[in-house]
Amino acid sequence: MEFVKKCKKEYGRQNIVSLGEGGLKKSIFDLVKLKARTNYPGNTGNLESAFVILSGTCSINGDGFKFENIGNRKDVFSGKPTSVYLPCQTAYEIEAISDVEIAICSAESTLKSKPILIKPEDVKEVELGVLNWSRKAYFIIDQGLESQSLFLGETFLSPGKWAFPPHRHDKDNLPEEIDMEEVYHFRVNPKTGFGIQLSYTDDRSRDNAYLLRDGDTVLLPDGYHPASASPVDSLYILWFMAGEKRMFLSRPEDEYRWVPRCENLMKSIK
Repeated sequence: MEFVKKCKKEYGRQNIVSLGEGGLKKSIFDLVKLKARTNYPGNTGNLESAFVILSGTCSINGDGFKFENIGNRKDVFSGKPTSVYLPCQTAYEIEAISDVEIAICSAESTLKSKPILIKPEDVKEVELGVLNWSRKAYFIIDQGLESQSLFLGETFLSPGKWAFPPHRHDKDNLPEEIDMEEVYHFRVNPKTGFGIQLSYTDDRSRDNAYLLRDGDTVLLPDGYHPASASPVDSLYILWFMAGEKRMFLSRPEDEYRWVPRCENLMKSIK
């Protein structure tokens, strides 16, 4: 089973993760890359989709909505994102104002809600972890936005930092854990750099380590999934989860249950 997907450096729409691939039951992931003054028409069909503008400026319009001249990042390391949420059965057209790249995070849905523009000022910024597992995260879609399955954001790892402790969200077992599959999409600065992704289950039926390059995508149907930037490279993670309960709730691996307690203690001392 293939858990790491490569993307091609080409224009147009590129499907990276198909429905049912790699043990995922709900998630689909695509990249759209357009040259300035070109258009891409589409329809969400039976999916709800979050269009996260990775770089460039575009307009996304359709019947009853018009989001014009949105996106102002030169790359994913340059500030908060602009995003658009579109419900199922929604026709749309993307018009590239400049060269633009967009990640489309999707999940099966029957929810008939409204298209929503998520501006940079709407994105929640949080600081997670401490010491060498401290990192910044942006929450783009959380419980505050009406969505059937999607929960997504961005995480930034400075050189040598980890997304840690290892955690899973495999079962509906409140208040400790919920069932949410996940997809990670990576960018590296500089582009020649690398990161590391671990992916393993309690019984070690999967016990893998992946070398990450710029543009890689990792499928995380279950299990623990810590990641790290190299000592001299920065790592960007676009992550999205799909599940019925839509909460940012996970269970740390037993061997690392002390880590969150350590975090809380250190933060209380500051």
